[in-house]
Amino acid sequence: MSLDENKALARRFVQEIFLEGRDESVEELLSDDFTPHTWGSTGAGKHELLAAIKRVSAGLADADMTIHDVIAEGDLVAVRLTSRARQVGPFMGLPPSGKSYEIGEIHIFRIRDGKVVEHWHQADFLGMMRQLGALPPQG
Repeated sequence: MSLDENKALARRFVQEIFLEGRDESVEELLSDDFTPHTWGSTGAGKHELLAAIKRVSAGLADADMTIHDVIAEGDLVAVRLTSRARQVGPFMGLPPSGKSYEIGEIHIFRIRDGKVVEHWHQADFLGMMRQLGALPPQG
């Protein structure tokens, strides 16, 4: 695949899997040996990823991701984005707060034969916890 095709695949992953939680997109876009490297509690495999996304989605409403940059080299694609949501249910061990958050995230995808085979993720979880009221505001 070309770099532009790899970048389009990463954009589809963000939209269709993270935001829409589409089962058919998980089947279409992820390899059978998909490995998430930074979601320890998710477990390996595409079905475990979809289950984790459904759990997260149950705790959040009004989720949105704005992609700022998509950079590709070789079989890797990096996506820098801002994510936003409102916590309406249990989420990351927190009771529902009704509060919203907005944080920066970076996702790196490794692509092989038109499928995502690996994923790494870094996000401002400290900022998220502060915005949701789990930690005191930065002073």
